[in-house]
Amino acid sequence: MCVESVPPPSSRLTRRGVLAGAAALAGTAAALSVAPSAVAAQPRTPGSTAAHSGDLVVEGGTLLDPETGHVTEDAVVVIRSGTVRAAGPRDRVEIPDGVPVLDAHGSWVLPGLVDAHIHLNTAAEALDAVRQGATSARSGSTNFYQDIAVRELARQAPALAPRLRTAGIFVTPDLGDTILADPDLTPLARSKDGVRSAEALRRVVEVNIARGADVIKTRVNERAGLPEQDPLAQVYSYEQLSEVVAAARRGGKGVLCHSYSERGCDDAVRAGVRSLEHGVFVGERTLHDMRRRGTAFTPTLSAIAGLVDSSNPVLAERGRAYLPVLKEAVRTAHRMGILVVAGTDSSGGKVKPIGREVELMHAAGLTTLDAIRTATTRAARLLGLEETVGRLDRGFAGDVIVVDGDPLADVSVLKRPQHVVRAGLVVQGASAS
Repeated sequence: MCVESVPPPSSRLTRRGVLAGAAALAGTAAALSVAPSAVAAQPRTPGSTAAHSGDLVVEGGTLLDPETGHVTEDAVVVIRSGTVRAAGPRDRVEIPDGVPVLDAHGSWVLPGLVDAHIHLNTAAEALDAVRQGATSARSGSTNFYQDIAVRELARQAPALAPRLRTAGIFVTPDLGDTILADPDLTPLARSKDGVRSAEALRRVVEVNIARGADVIKTRVNERAGLPEQDPLAQVYSYEQLSEVVAAARRGGKGVLCHSYSERGCDDAVRAGVRSLEHGVFVGERTLHDMRRRGTAFTPTLSAIAGLVDSSNPVLAERGRAYLPVLKEAVRTAHRMGILVVAGTDSSGGKVKPIGREVELMHAAGLTTLDAIRTATTRAARLLGLEETVGRLDRGFAGDVIVVDGDPLADVSVLKRPQHVVRAGLVVQGASAS
């Protein structure tokens, strides 16, 4: 029996069960049961009753606005119910009575950072990402919809997880055990070719959308992080990628695409993906096409740099060969005006600090301010959050990082935030080591 004869997915019948399973896998139920212990006792003023309400004043620090580059000394940021109500110099901001105060004297204050490519499979990973300064993020997919459960965790207990744009499951030729993630995927087990036909590609996209994915993640090349795979080998053609993009667009979703080879990058961009992920060997012609189309670039420099230190000689050599090529691609893309955004590609239980990606953006040739923008205003634009994330201004999210030093002089301070505030709540365990 062919895949075409299988009825379309029904979100009404299976969504609750699917998300319950995802929540169990991600550990979100356990996280919610201990939520208060994951948030540090808020600094308090006499008579304060707002310890866990999302009300907070951050005062005395040097405030950086990534959008304008403007620096305000002895600044005050007032957060009420998780949203910034005022931010600016002390003499222009009224500090409300009875609201907890976080003393930032001697430190710099920035908006929470955005990790535009991260794999969050558990509540512990989500909390670790926040502790390292990533208060917003975009999922690079999970195996069993764990990211969708993490997104709900972030809504219920914002100090435990980043605000998350979810990708659901990977649109990839071989789903492996992921085929068990949803009853509406199991008919694909009958297909000898895996997820390659137009019908199979559409089905995985449609199931993702039915389960609540915000974006769709697919691939054009094999993986760089597995020594047995060739990251220049192409797994989907331009026509197949076009099917994925078309199905996603019908559901109002954009597509992010795992890519490495020059031809693969070109096929993905021509097919209409919203953002190119990794993209080590992206060619100049494709970069020009990206600029014309408005395609974003998420190079995940820290993931490629991490290969250099691998104990596997194949991966180590791959990292040494790829990293300088990718840095040049980042420089060229930025110079051309392409939207370059920061993403760590953290996975496998280890969350890399988003500040490291910003540091590598600077090492690739961006100014410190432009490097910071890749993890603030520019990443927010890619995620469709430019009106709420990436700045500390009235109406924006009350997500803050406090760092020990001037990031415009030494961007590496972003790797070690002293304090992280998520929706007006101070996150426990975020102090620099």
